[in-house]
Amino acid sequence: MSQTGSTRIVLDHVRLSRGGACVLDDVSLVATRGQLTALVGPNGAGKSSLIKTVLGLLKAESGAVWVDGAPIQSLSPTTRARAMAYLPQDRSLAWSMTGGDLAALGRFAWGAAAYDRLPPADRRQVDIALEQVGASHLKDRLVHDLSGGEQARLHLARALASNAPVLLADEPISALDPRHQLEAMAVLRRQADQGATVICALHDLELAGRYADQIAVLDRGRLRIAAAPDQALNDQILADVFGVRRTRSEGFEML
Repeated sequence: MSQTGSTRIVLDHVRLSRGGACVLDDVSLVATRGQLTALVGPNGAGKSSLIKTVLGLLKAESGAVWVDGAPIQSLSPTTRARAMAYLPQDRSLAWSMTGGDLAALGRFAWGAAAYDRLPPADRRQVDIALEQVGASHLKDRLVHDLSGGEQARLHLARALASNAPVLLADEPISALDPRHQLEAMAVLRRQADQGATVICALHDLELAGRYADQIAVLDRGRLRIAAAPDQALNDQILADVFGVRRTRSEGFEML
């Protein structure tokens, strides 16, 4: 697969098995600078596995993953952490900390420190991230005292605080109320508009269609289509992959 100067992420015929089952089957995908790619598909389609493979957390048994022209496995953990920010689906914390300290973990690749001990430039980066997700008022609150939605916003701030050129987010709007879902998607959209490469796994097809430049539809480990929203979420794909159809109000209903 060709790579251009605007390419940041390339998956080239990637195959991955876990527990004896194939979870990614000959997947090829390109994500470029300034682009938001939404990964959609039913549960178990391979969305989380694809994100982890891009990050190098899972190693493909065949095919290749390239980040800015370099094979992912050739990059050191520190280089990967500075190049790619990751918001995982599981965001549980083993111990409580303040919201500021949680967001400050986004600066880990540059030398981790509690919020109050960060150098001024790093602290400013964390403050900007907190402002972006509307969580500045949570900076001094203990995370375990917060709602799931408030915690989710702080975890997104942690990813943003890294200021990495690539952002991979696995279900970034889970646990958020409708308003904050929209705000989170708007934040991700702005990151792409400012030149980042954003890849996020979503279940909400309407929000994927509204905010993404490219939608990659996964079904049982295979990439069915990667295209602009109106092409990717066509009637045939909606029926075959999701078992739904579009209604007159632009919502979806079961077949």
